[in-house]
Amino acid sequence: DMNNLEEGVEFLPAMNSKKMEKRGPKRQVVITVVIVVFLLISLVTGLLVWHFKYRNVPVQKVFNGHLRVLNWDFIDAYENSSSTDFIMLAKKVKSTVEEIYRNHADIGPYHKETVITAFSEGSVIAYYWSEFVVPKYREQSLDRAMADKQSLVQRWNPRLRNPTLRVESVIAFPADPSIAYSARDKSCMFALHAKEGEITSFTTPGFPNSPYPNNALCYWTLRADANSVISLTFRTLEMEQCTDDGDYVKVYNSLSPVEPHALVRLCGNYAPSYNLTFLSSQNVMLVTLVTNKEGRFPGFKAEFFQLPKMKVCGGTLKGESGTFTTPYYPAHYPPAVDCVWNIEVPPKKNVKVRFNVFFVLEPGISVSSCTKDYVQINSTRYCGQRAQFVVASTTNKIEVQFHSDQSHTDTGFSAEYLSYDSSDPCPGKFACNTGRCIDRSMRCDGWLDCVDGSDERSCTCTDQQFKCQNGWCKPKFWVCDNVNDCGDNSDELQCSCAADSFKCSSGKCIPEAQKCDGKDDCGDGSDEGSCSQVVRTTVPCKEYTYKCRSGRCISKQNPECDGEQDCDDSSDEDNCS
Repeated sequence: DMNNLEEGVEFLPAMNSKKMEKRGPKRQVVITVVIVVFLLISLVTGLLVWHFKYRNVPVQKVFNGHLRVLNWDFIDAYENSSSTDFIMLAKKVKSTVEEIYRNHADIGPYHKETVITAFSEGSVIAYYWSEFVVPKYREQSLDRAMADKQSLVQRWNPRLRNPTLRVESVIAFPADPSIAYSARDKSCMFALHAKEGEITSFTTPGFPNSPYPNNALCYWTLRADANSVISLTFRTLEMEQCTDDGDYVKVYNSLSPVEPHALVRLCGNYAPSYNLTFLSSQNVMLVTLVTNKEGRFPGFKAEFFQLPKMKVCGGTLKGESGTFTTPYYPAHYPPAVDCVWNIEVPPKKNVKVRFNVFFVLEPGISVSSCTKDYVQINSTRYCGQRAQFVVASTTNKIEVQFHSDQSHTDTGFSAEYLSYDSSDPCPGKFACNTGRCIDRSMRCDGWLDCVDGSDERSCTCTDQQFKCQNGWCKPKFWVCDNVNDCGDNSDELQCSCAADSFKCSSGKCIPEAQKCDGKDDCGDGSDEGSCSQVVRTTVPCKEYTYKCRSGRCISKQNPECDGEQDCDDSSDEDNCS
């Protein structure tokens, strides 16, 4: 050291090392506890907000339904909702419905109101709607309970030896609240009863001098005498064109507007010849009109009358031939009908059934399943809209079954049964594979007279016919007429085109002016696939087109980096060097 002095280093006394070790971790624990508490408070707060604001948010539900009163007889006074008899019975039925609701934990606590809207025969059928206010998280439980018929049963009170009403068949369906509540507004509600031997007419308000009102909810309850059904026909119907939220008329096989009993939904307009006749399965029917705030349209004129209720549908048919149809054909067949025809022709003959008209179509139902309305023969179901077809039996007997459910109906069918010799099913005629018989002159004439084309298969072509590659024969004057008559285009392949025409790859000839016009006139793209210049019109994207970055396609081949802007977004000239 410079001064020969020793440099001393003095250390300050340290604090208690154990305390030092404890102080840091303790502070971290406190901070961690504070954060955890904060998160728990936030979680609890969120759960409470969700519980009270969302989980418990009240949901309004309305159900339409009906029930049968077993120990009560229908009287005419029940048709008038203002009569003393109606009011008295409505009070009893309402009390019974409320008692049924109270006995169910998923229904009773949420019931708010029930209104009895109508009665009809059988012994007495009561129609009603019920309103509920239920927490959001209990909504599905309520829906399941109301849909379960076992939930809506009357539980007997053993202390009551003679209960006032005995009810069964309590049925309820979800309803549009705005339609249900319209029962409170009687300004557009009408009650009509058919008169024996007379036709009764009714129209939309103002028809024909003024359009029906906007934002309207109108009801027409139609009735007939006991043991009768109603035939309803719309003679004129001019309404707003069909849209999801547009004006419409709906007809129900009930006095309650429940979807499973809806026969038809009508909107737009119909030609006078269109079949708009509908049958009920009982002596009541409901017609509703629902309109929005837009448009002014004339409305409809309708008429109805009563018919004796059909006691038996179907029966035994015998003989060489005969005809049969769905009930009340050509009117729409009624709902809830089951018919069976047992057909028998003479011994040593076979029998076949030919359906000349067949309309058994239900909206949204696949013709491969036929789960609602159908015809059944030999364990096979038929439904939908079908051209003339034949079903044959290998014996002299055949059974035809027809079934319609409670909802949407159609025109039905008109059929005939015929006996035939199995060795010659079409005497003097040609037998199609479908069973249809056609004149022999129609065989191999170039026209598909059999639905399955069997009359044009395995033909020997005459000198006046052209033999297609698929074996069909077509008249020679159909060759090179720019029409694919063969179905495989072989009648157009060897054709030459006029000087001012372009020959497509398929053999089709088109005017030269249609080449490279941005449209696929050939149908195979060949008129657009070899264009040197592009028409600035986008075309459908095909394998022969060029796709721009925007997703649009142009018909010019190889347009990239040719110095011309072919795409609207110039993507064909990007990245060119």
